[in-house]
Amino acid sequence: MLAGPGTGKTTTLVEAVVARIEAGADPERILVLTFGRKAAGELRERITSRLGRTTAEPVARTFHAYAFGLLRRIANDHGEPPPRLLSGPEQDLLIRELLAGDADGVGVGWPKSLRPALKTRGFAAELRDLLLRAYERGVDPVQLDAWGRTNDRPDWQAAARFMEQYADVTELRDASTAGGVAYDTAELIRATVAELKADPGLLAAERSRREFVFVDEYQDTDPAQEELLRLLCGGGRFLVAVGDPDQSIYAFRGTDVECIRHFPDRFPTPAREPAPVIALRTSRRSGEKLLAASRRVAVRLRGPNRHRALDPAE
Repeated sequence: MLAGPGTGKTTTLVEAVVARIEAGADPERILVLTFGRKAAGELRERITSRLGRTTAEPVARTFHAYAFGLLRRIANDHGEPPPRLLSGPEQDLLIRELLAGDADGVGVGWPKSLRPALKTRGFAAELRDLLLRAYERGVDPVQLDAWGRTNDRPDWQAAARFMEQYADVTELRDASTAGGVAYDTAELIRATVAELKADPGLLAAERSRREFVFVDEYQDTDPAQEELLRLLCGGGRFLVAVGDPDQSIYAFRGTDVECIRHFPDRFPTPAREPAPVIALRTSRRSGEKLLAASRRVAVRLRGPNRHRALDPAE
């Protein structure tokens, strides 16, 4: 469902979820996913408010919360310690510690031109961002190193070696503390995808548990999240995605607007036809003059356009 600003896309999603439950669907078989914790909290409140009751488990959650919950359940079923989530400050501290060792000649050999930057916060932040984007897109150290060789980028090759160093150190810390595996936020989705791919029984059970899947703010998804959805909902299973490609503003966090642009082809119907697309066309937020001005800008944007011709509410 493509929906421009003020057309009530989230309200429509909430009503669709409520209608499904009121028609007899088990709320625990409904999964509603969205981009951020605040949005997930608002969705939960709106759905439970419309239902007039709470549910046994949260109906709406972020992709990362869903993935973390599944990994915890897998660990419990295997009798293993529960995983834990690395906080941003923990990741920053570990990266800076490793870079400090690199700067002192222990560990990764960075190009000479970059060595003065190794102990700066800015370089650590940029490196952390590179690692996150690589994890989200399934780029491993081998692939990053190959790209570095092909494109004559010794900095990419050094970053690939750092990825291996970072992974080795986190694994050692997990083993020494006798706790569960520690994941950073970018690894959560890929780790969940790997678990589902490696265990057909687990995948079949999870697909059965999640009979109806809804996704809000789909323009803010990334390739890893799309792959997770394709595992859960591929083959024409029930999936409703709501979003507006024109509102995709989180590319710096790894989101990819191509996910929503290519949704009909990547999630075909059981008959292998492109998924149907519905466009909401009435804006309840903006008047006629504001809509006309914003549409003059929107017409220049790439991608699907059927949702851009908005009419003001009467």
